[in-house]
Amino acid sequence: MTPSIRSEDLIDARAVAEILGLGQPNSVSTYQHRYADMPRPVVDLGEGRCKLWLRPQIEAWARRRQQHPGSRKQEHGEVV
Repeated sequence: MTPSIRSEDLIDARAVAEILGLGQPNSVSTYQHRYADMPRPVVDLGEGRCKLWLRPQIEAWARRRQQHPGSRKQEHGEVV
């Protein structure tokens, strides 16, 4: 059985960037490559097209990263 998704929980790269404190939505794809444990989009229509994530997954991941500040480092003006 496929889990149901609440449409109000779907967010785009701009909202993901805001939650993570990133300056640009395109930084989200950099994070996807850099952090294997970052939640993946639940909707991915292909290269250059819409990607949507689940807000609760992104918020939980961001909280886990904040709880382990020793694993964060400064790189190119962004906390990673």
